Amino acid sequence: MGVSTSLAGTALRFAPMFWERFSADLKRPVLEAPHHPRFQYWPDKGLHAAWIGHSTVVLRIDGFTIVTDPVFSNRAGLNLGPFTLGIKRLVAPAGKLREIPRPDLILLSHAHMDHFDVPSLHALEDQQTTVITAANTTDLLRAARYRAVKELSWGDVAQVGPVTVRAFEVNHWGARMQHDTQRGYNGYVLEAGRFRVLFGGDTAFTDTFRPLRALGKIDLALMPIGAYDPWIRAHCNPEQALRMASDAGAELILPVHHQTFELSSEPLDEPIERLMAAAGSERICLQEVGQEFHLS
Repeated sequence: MGVSTSLAGTALRFAPMFWERFSADLKRPVLEAPHHPRFQYWPDKGLHAAWIGHSTVVLRIDGFTIVTDPVFSNRAGLNLGPFTLGIKRLVAPAGKLREIPRPDLILLSHAHMDHFDVPSLHALEDQQTTVITAANTTDLLRAARYRAVKELSWGDVAQVGPVTVRAFEVNHWGARMQHDTQRGYNGYVLEAGRFRVLFGGDTAFTDTFRPLRALGKIDLALMPIGAYDPWIRAHCNPEQALRMASDAGAELILPVHHQTFELSSEPLDEPIERLMAAAGSERICLQEVGQEFHLS
């Protein structure tokens, strides 16, 4: 059986479940984020981070602002004009788009719709903003409306202002639809002055984090910890996320990819509870949507 035939069969089997879920979601409100970052008080020195929800993090490194996988829409899915057919947020973003500092750099890990949200990316278009994205994904962007769009494959390095960005291999896949299997998928290491930040993107367990230790101390690792039950072949569990961050030499972990969308079967709070039990509170710098982290 071909891949496309198999995917089509899977879609048909799950179609009734999808529409039942979609109908229930129409009646469910999106909850307010428990915290809201105060970006106006962030200094231009040091490393600062705020978790907006899912895999969206606002970083400021010595005054340079980065946003990872920006998803601000109420639903993540297929955009049909003003309507989006897809999963609904459980928790609103910790800040409206107009409240987010203009990013100098947008970092896109891969083209999956809960990471590469076209309406959010349209709203963030700016001639002072550079986008770094995975191979064969520029066609999803209105590239001329940004300062630059750079595609990176594994091992590629790009310089954006004071930040050196290195793409590395993760254990995932990049296709947005059924047939666009040519699309890439990345993790990234950012280096700016005395700081290094790792963004794990979306990944199942892999040993590809281990060679990153040779790059030097990693101050903060943004690691996905949710959507592993039953999708463990595509998403790491919390203990695996901790292991990969430790393999890379990262001490502090900012957990993402949990508490925002119901993508899997594990209880909503299980990923962060398991991570806290495995790592201890001293290594986990944020636990709830909207919290901030600061390192001088």
